[in-house]
Amino acid sequence: MAKVKITETALRDAHQSLMATRMPTEEMLPILEKMDTIGYHSLEAWGGATFDACLRFLNEDPWERLRKIRERVKNTKIQMLFRGQNMLGYRHYPDDVVEYFIQKAVANGIDILRVFDALNDARNLETSVKACKKEGGHLQAAISYTTGPVYTTEYFANYAKTLESMGADSICIKDMAGLLKPYDAYELVKAIKETVKLPVQLHTHTTSGLGAMTLIKGVEAGADVIDTAISPFSGGTSQPSTEALVAALAGTEYDTGIDLSKLDDITLHFMPLREKYINNGLLDTKMLKVDVNALIYQVPGGMLSNLVSQLKQQGKADKLDEVLAEVPKVRADAGYPPLVTPSSQIVGSQAVLNVLAGERYKMVSKEFKGLIRGEYGQSPIEIDPAFREKIIGNAEVIAHRPADDIAPELDSIREKVAPYYEKEEDILSYALFGQVAEKFFEYRKNKKYNIDAENADKEKHIHTIV
Repeated sequence: MAKVKITETALRDAHQSLMATRMPTEEMLPILEKMDTIGYHSLEAWGGATFDACLRFLNEDPWERLRKIRERVKNTKIQMLFRGQNMLGYRHYPDDVVEYFIQKAVANGIDILRVFDALNDARNLETSVKACKKEGGHLQAAISYTTGPVYTTEYFANYAKTLESMGADSICIKDMAGLLKPYDAYELVKAIKETVKLPVQLHTHTTSGLGAMTLIKGVEAGADVIDTAISPFSGGTSQPSTEALVAALAGTEYDTGIDLSKLDDITLHFMPLREKYINNGLLDTKMLKVDVNALIYQVPGGMLSNLVSQLKQQGKADKLDEVLAEVPKVRADAGYPPLVTPSSQIVGSQAVLNVLAGERYKMVSKEFKGLIRGEYGQSPIEIDPAFREKIIGNAEVIAHRPADDIAPELDSIREKVAPYYEKEEDILSYALFGQVAEKFFEYRKNKKYNIDAENADKEKHIHTIV
């Protein structure tokens, strides 16, 4: 078989999983040119929660981040994670917004779009697939891997075949919670490779301690590309170490062709950042430990770091174990959705409400009601009618593609953004995050005003001296 390729996740999923996506762009920029020389298949650098975190916590324009990365990465493909009809937000968006976002993402530098649906409902990927193909991007369709009733090897292989028939360029097995065990990975990769004629990429996390073994067995079964993270941001709820996998495969028929000594420069850049984030508490060491219970509660890395953060903010960090025990119960009630954004947040938040209220479903979030009603698509297993009625009463259940009910929004958003408008991408930032984007636009405007005022003062001072 050909050499195995590596996708490096340090710029996106690694810090999303370990520290809720708080790494600013300025800490990435100095190492990008060297990362570009390594020989990675791609750099996963955008999408997922990076867009939200840039606007909400870092006072950064996510589009500017993408452009800055693209300026410095000339030879390596840049990859993003995209949630189908959910895009990078937490609800379903209209087709016109999805199409325009993908157009702008590709125009600003994205080569590969890894697109998935939280419920593995292929209808929610239709618009993304067509838009990506239209723009000339590489469409990697991802399978949200999970366990439970219905989730057999045949189920996933059939879903891969559906994705191939829709026009996918490659398939990704997206094991967001580290649930895929090594020998199961071998069987799954083998089955998908026998079912489709597309390259297969394997993505996992080391939450349960199985990650590196899972990748090795996946490679032996024919995986073409694997996701890894440079060692300072690997392990725990992140991906297995890039250096370790490169070393493990060196000299075998699966040799990655990557020079281990060249990776040392990348490691040396990220090591002090790891120490900084551990010292300031952003990287909670709980995220770095092996937790085999992850196989039971099935919480993905990014969700786990966010749950810890949420409970800390409410002074209820001691309730984490109770919440984790409640998650699989809520998931079963909801028809066993894979736990990945946005279903992970919806199920996780409801589990928090159930624990903190002291009574299950005493309080029910609007999003959980939407999930039960079918606003996010078809649940993998039929939801118990009595439970559904308890949560949504006599509200109509949605059986068609949810986005069919959503009217176009671009024109109305354009009007709302007018007071802040600087570039077309602002419309998309607002479409996704409304008030959060508005707050950022205000910050950007004030910052620009302050810089202009400062420059005017300097100029005035110069004229005075002259």
